[in-house]
Amino acid sequence: HGLNETKSEQRADLLPSIRLRHCCLLRNQRCVGAYLYDRLLRIRALRWEYGSVLPANVRFHMSAEELQWFTCYKKSLASFMRSLGGGGGLDVTQDMRPPKSLYIQVRCVKDHGELEIDDGTLVLLKKNSQHFLPRWKCEHLIRQGILEHVVH
Repeated sequence: HGLNETKSEQRADLLPSIRLRHCCLLRNQRCVGAYLYDRLLRIRALRWEYGSVLPANVRFHMSAEELQWFTCYKKSLASFMRSLGGGGGLDVTQDMRPPKSLYIQVRCVKDHGELEIDDGTLVLLKKNSQHFLPRWKCEHLIRQGILEHVVH
């Protein structure tokens, strides 16, 4: 029964039940909206934590729509970063915390291939090899689990 039908049929005893049901539906709608918004905030934070490539175990727990949203977000962020810093762009996801030194000691956790650093030097990232590299070149690889920071 709709609310108007209930009033016209003189079934006033159903009005509290209908109002309660309506309030419950609105509350549930607000809760689902808050839950989905929180998930989007967490997915946005993943881009800053892991870079543009998410680990497989993280991707596994995301819906197709969430993966699509992540892709759109990372494209928007990349476009924004390209627009900064003159013509060369600026990676704002680097140095999330102020570095203590510009170079760090890293150990390669798995084979990754060659990495070119600023001066054109190619470094072969082979499992268990250690390197002294610029921090900004390593941060995304550390987040992706390819390198680990060796702390003395």
